[in-house]
Amino acid sequence: MTSLTVLEDSAVACCAPLAASPLSDTDAETLAIRLKALADPTRLKLMSLVMAGAGGEACVCDLTDAVTLSQPTVSHHLKVLVDAGLLHRDKRGRWAYYRPVPGALDALASVLTTGPAASLTA
Repeated sequence: MTSLTVLEDSAVACCAPLAASPLSDTDAETLAIRLKALADPTRLKLMSLVMAGAGGEACVCDLTDAVTLSQPTVSHHLKVLVDAGLLHRDKRGRWAYYRPVPGALDALASVLTTGPAASLTA
């Protein structure tokens, strides 16, 4: 499986809307990694929990009970979301806190639109 480099806030966009033009091989791979990361029910729930968390972030310590999985399993799922460019990870003491990458989900939504081409930069 290909690993995606962690993205900076300014590099959220991957590609033009599907209806605008055919995807390049690179754009198709990047988009597939992001969509695959969200396609897992546990990761989708974790993304929702992080986004709904106080201050728009959540500690891994608060997420394990919500998904009834072990801390290492939750951390693995969160790592997939980080590697896909959907979450940021911030280490504070012994705990990791996660927050959404600004504009990452909006950029995905823009790619999937059937309307006119939209700007994909956050």
